[in-house]
This record gives sequence, structure tokens and C-alpha cells, in this order.
Amino acid sequence: MKKLKLMLSIACFTAMLATTKAQETTATKLAEWERAKAYTREYLEVMPESGYALKPTPQMRSFAEQMLHLTDANYGFAATATGEKSPYGLGEVEKIQDKSKANVTKVVLAGYDYVIAALKAMSPKQLGEHVKFMNRFDMTKEMVFTKDFEHQTHHRGQATVYLRLAGVTPPQEKLF
Repeated sequence: MKKLKLMLSIACFTAMLATTKAQETTATKLAEWERAKAYTREYLEVMPESGYALKPTPQMRSFAEQMLHLTDANYGFAATATGEKSPYGLGEVEKIQDKSKANVTKVVLAGYDYVIAALKAMSPKQLGEHVKFMNRFDMTKEMVFTKDFEHQTHHRGQATVYLRLAGVTPPQEKLF
């Protein structure tokens, strides 16, 4: 009987630790997304209005299109993870006609809010569920958020060149 109680106690303790670890992981991911949003906001703020139309080469996206592309993915990735319909169809955000600083800033930050809200709404168990991403990759919902984070970081990083070409000093790195 004592052995059974001890084993049950150990099992309960292990389950509590696993739940606590999963909650910490979600809290960490949320903090990282909040940091990424703040960092991207700094990019949007420091670029002058005239720089939103800047293209390093004619074949490249403008600064505004780069930021809107990042946002397209934020909506698409989060919608894939949640299984909900995105407020925008694939590629729709990047095609928004009003590419003014004020509108792009509003749309981009709303895209971050969408991801953050989606992540907050998911339990650790749901994050461990598998989905088909881009109709060909089987991955956990947590990995979809990770790939989204990687994507937004990549495109924000590319925007550093746009800022330099506009004669602007990029915001200080926000690793922590």
C-alpha cells in the first residue's frame, strides 16, 4: 500500500511538473512575441514616411510591402495553427493599397496581436497537436508558431538594409 501511494505521488508530481513546464514554455513564447512586436514597431517608427515606398532594387519589395509580407505570414501561420479562418486571404495584406506609414504600422501591429491572441488561446496540449502546414508539412502547432517567428525575424532583419538606405540608424537589437 505504501509503495502504491509513493508511486501515485511520484506520478502526480511528474504530471504537475510537466504541466508547469508547458505553461512556462507558452509564457516564454508569448514574451518573445511581445518583444518581436515591440522591436518591429521600432522599425516602423524609425522609417520616415518617404521610406515606406523605398525599394533597394526595382525587383524587391518596398519597405511597406516587406512589412506587409511579414504580416501576411503572421496571419496565415497563426490561422493554420488554430484552425480558424484568417481575416485575410493568402497574400491579401501585402496587396493593401494604403501603404502609408500610419496604415502599415496599424496593420502590422494588428498582425502581431492576432498571433499573440492565437497563442494565448491555445493550451499546451493543443500546441502539441499536429497540423498539415502548407498542405505538405506535418508539424506540431507549436512548430508552426516557431516557423512564423523565424519568418518574421528574417524579414524584419532584411528591413535593416532599407533603413540604412533611407539614411536611418536601425533600432538597437532586442535580444532580451
